[in-house]
Amino acid sequence: MSDKKHPPGLYWELFRAFFRVGILTFGGGYAMLPILRREVVESHGWCSDEELADYYAIGQCTPGIIAVNTATFIGYKLAGIPGGVFATFSLTLPSFIIILIIAAVLQNFADYAVVKNAFAGIRVAVVALILNAVLKLLKSSVTDKLTLCIFLLVLLLAASLSVSPVIFVLAAGLAGILARTWKEAGRK
Repeated sequence: MSDKKHPPGLYWELFRAFFRVGILTFGGGYAMLPILRREVVESHGWCSDEELADYYAIGQCTPGIIAVNTATFIGYKLAGIPGGVFATFSLTLPSFIIILIIAAVLQNFADYAVVKNAFAGIRVAVVALILNAVLKLLKSSVTDKLTLCIFLLVLLLAASLSVSPVIFVLAAGLAGILARTWKEAGRK
């Protein structure tokens, strides 16, 4: 990646896109996913839905917030290590600024009913945004009976067991490899 020339303005585009994702999102990493998808897939075409789903999966398995990890992967894909660092910085900068402001003033207003009601409304909107992102990912990820079975099994196990998501992602990856290998061996 280090020998590759990057188009003029790429870092500015990375900054704008990921800063916009960071500033428009309430509710954490998962709430960023639909806005992140709109920016990197629809607006800029930096990756496909399938690539983004792969980045989400890898981001889930690595330490940190899934959206931050995904931004790092996309930035790295586009501009190597500097791109990864720049995308990550751009995504997290709005949160840093907002947290500083909130920490300075929220203590004085946290008990007001209007503030409590606003946060209750924001939480509901975040759930709707996460569900929207999940439904879009579902359409591009569950493409046949095998992926449907893996999805339903992981959904059932995740709802009933208290196991790290990393285990589910790794097991699902292994199941996909084994099932496809077995299927292809049966064709020979």
